[in-house]
Amino acid sequence: MLTNPKAHEKIFDQLAKLYCDLFTHDGFGDIRIEMRILRRNQKEIIIHCGKQYRYVLDCDQALASESAIKHLLKRDLLS
Repeated sequence: MLTNPKAHEKIFDQLAKLYCDLFTHDGFGDIRIEMRILRRNQKEIIIHCGKQYRYVLDCDQALASESAIKHLLKRDLLS
């Protein structure tokens, strides 16, 4: 149970804002919360939030801009 819920409002507001931001993001994302115990009966709360943009390309198209030798080597490795 939270001893002082008022002290946590800023953190909850930030989490809600980040959640909405990731939900509307046109891609992948993640939120992670880290808590560390500090001295003097304190805790440090760290919110990690990242967005990811992922793309999938066909191998032939992805290899088209490379030299002919690299293209043949990678094509052999990927098949």
